[in-house]
Amino acid sequence: MGIISWIILGLLAGAIAKILLPGRDPGGFIGTTLIGVAGAFIGGWISARWLDHPITKNFYDGPTWAAAIGGSLVLLIVYRILFGNSRD
Repeated sequence: MGIISWIILGLLAGAIAKILLPGRDPGGFIGTTLIGVAGAFIGGWISARWLDHPITKNFYDGPTWAAAIGGSLVLLIVYRILFGNSRD
C-alpha cells in the first residue's frame, strides 16, 4: 500500500477507534484523526516487525485493518492518560 492508502486507512481506523472508545478527547476531531493516522502506521509496523504478518498490497486485508485499529486505540488511550480531558 502506498502512503495515501495508509493515510486513508488511518483516518478510518481513527474514526473506528473513536466509536469504540467514546468520550471527549483533548484535541478534538483533528487530534483524534492524527492519532488514527499515526496508529495505523504504528500498528502496521508492529504487525510486520513482531507479529510476522507482512504488510500486503491489498487495502482490504483484515489483519492490516485490525493492526491499524489496534494501534489507533492504543495511541488514543495513551493520549488520554498523558493529556487527560482538557475540555472539562
